[in-house]
Amino acid sequence: MRILIDADACPVVDLTIKIALQYKIEIILYCDKNHILEKKNAKTIYVNPGNDAVDFVLLRDTEENDIVVTQDFGLASMILGKKAHCINQNGLIYNKFNIDSLLFSRQMSKKMRDKGKRTKGPKKREAKNDLSYKTSLTSLIENYK
Repeated sequence: MRILIDADACPVVDLTIKIALQYKIEIILYCDKNHILEKKNAKTIYVNPGNDAVDFVLLRDTEENDIVVTQDFGLASMILGKKAHCINQNGLIYNKFNIDSLLFSRQMSKKMRDKGKRTKGPKKREAKNDLSYKTSLTSLIENYK
């Protein structure tokens, strides 16, 4: 088991590293070369910039039972297909029961935006998001390690 993070703009990198150290789990950060992200106790893999380039490298590297941290529903869906685990930065664990409705919701929002409608952006991050993430990540680790 490893933890792989879609690290561009991920607000829980430091928290994830802290938790991974407690469980002695390898952690790998993925970001494009436009970002510099060097963290102690984590390996960083830089990917050439491009549409979904980081996602494809992260997907390629994912192995069964790894944990992937991403807010990208499409990537999460493909990660689940590799029999790995996937969680977002707010503690939502993606699974076979919720991924289809999340993808459908994303598609409906895109259609609305394409028609000129405005959709709400993400809510401001709060301390409770970190607590929920920590609880969910710890649960994933303890259940599958």
